[in-house]
Amino acid sequence: MTASPPARGAGHDAAVVDVGSNSVRLVLYRVEGRSLWTVFNEKVLAGLGRDLKKTGKLSEEGAVSALSALKRFRMVIDRLPPEHIFTAATAAIREAEDGPAFAGRVQAETGLKLRVLSGQEEARYAALGVLAGAPAQEGVVGDLGGASLELTPITADAAAAGVTLPLGPFEFGPFPYDNPDLRRREVDARLAEAPALSCEIFHAVGGAWRNLALIHMHMSDYPLRVVHQYEMTRSEALDACRFVASQSRRSLEAVDGVSKKRAETLPHAAVVMERLILSLSVEKVCLSAYGVREGLLFEAMDEDARRLDPLVEGFAALAARTSSDTTLGPTLEAWLSPVFDGLAPIFGDRDPLIRAAACRLADLGTRLHPDHRADLVFEQVLRAPVAGQSHAERAFLALAAFARHTSSSKTPESGTINRLLNDAGRRRARALGSAIRLGCDLTGRDSALLTHTRLSLKSGRLLLTTDHERADLLLGEQTGRRAATVAGHLDARAEIRSD
Repeated sequence: MTASPPARGAGHDAAVVDVGSNSVRLVLYRVEGRSLWTVFNEKVLAGLGRDLKKTGKLSEEGAVSALSALKRFRMVIDRLPPEHIFTAATAAIREAEDGPAFAGRVQAETGLKLRVLSGQEEARYAALGVLAGAPAQEGVVGDLGGASLELTPITADAAAAGVTLPLGPFEFGPFPYDNPDLRRREVDARLAEAPALSCEIFHAVGGAWRNLALIHMHMSDYPLRVVHQYEMTRSEALDACRFVASQSRRSLEAVDGVSKKRAETLPHAAVVMERLILSLSVEKVCLSAYGVREGLLFEAMDEDARRLDPLVEGFAALAARTSSDTTLGPTLEAWLSPVFDGLAPIFGDRDPLIRAAACRLADLGTRLHPDHRADLVFEQVLRAPVAGQSHAERAFLALAAFARHTSSSKTPESGTINRLLNDAGRRRARALGSAIRLGCDLTGRDSALLTHTRLSLKSGRLLLTTDHERADLLLGEQTGRRAATVAGHLDARAEIRSD
């Protein structure tokens, strides 16, 4: 992935109307280059496909509920209106006898022309959505809906042909709460008919699996309630699946954040994931909040935008709202590279991207109260709806953003940070944040002036230099303190001089 050019500001609004077998949803996005910002999200669990297995038709009650929701969505869309409107209808409309008639009625009464996705298209867009939200991933994407499961192998930059399987909860009878093993045997039988697949990482897409992840967070007392790129090991995921599969609907309804309608299908979703983990030899489950909707938007981006990194782009777009100089982040990145490129990596080959993202955040807190700036920026970065980052990377960037604004040794939400980030990561985050602070305060956040100074690390010395004509720039107690703070985090001694 590549970082963005300095120019920014172009963006547009887009709406996605997603008519699934269980849910009907409207999501409004602000699309800024590679960045996707959800500005409105409304869901109705209509259950269109609830009766499909029994009658071959859409649920009458679900159709009424779905049409009412779509009429409301049309009015919301018309008040904007967005530059682009995407629609997607999946397994229920695709397979029901009266699916075409319902789609025609939707168009007649709302003006929305539903694009009915084939199973292959649905699988492909789910995979593209995962890659939009977490680039350079490999493994198998699984998108569980009300009627079907799509499985799609992905590589770092592409999605292979996927398969659609009748493994949604509406393709089965009521969940046998007194005998979950019965459902396991039914799922295994249908999986046996699918092409052989295996993967180390399984990327889980769909509302039921997101709710299962939230339950696991609750079970493990996980401190960061962010589902996107939440990870479970094989054993953790199996334990969570078996726990949920053994629970009654009433006990699941009591879990904070789980709706009554979603609780009905959760045990089934847990069994499907459990059997997939065993069948595909999965070692890690990674949740994705991105799926078909984001896949549609990703495909519509131009090729140059798709090549950009969503993490760097997301934080650049976030900071651009408060920054008057969009060149500051890239300039800081180049200024800091001679120091940080020579250090042992924290996140492997992702270190340069993480550093680029941190530099784009340099101006994020400039319009906040100085007494609270560091804490407010920390909170915003830790939970920002920016894709393309693991939870450990979130913790790293939040701590670096905190250190950008203060030299305090206090760590906000220390329990969260300590659980997500090891000691080496915490030290590096503080070093990076304090180095960004040095660069900003040294030049009054003037990127042009910063290019006339140099920062390097040699033989245990952190060298801050400039030419003789600008030697006065290095004067002052603050510059010395800032340089000493950076050096301390790097186990070095600060040295300031003109060449």
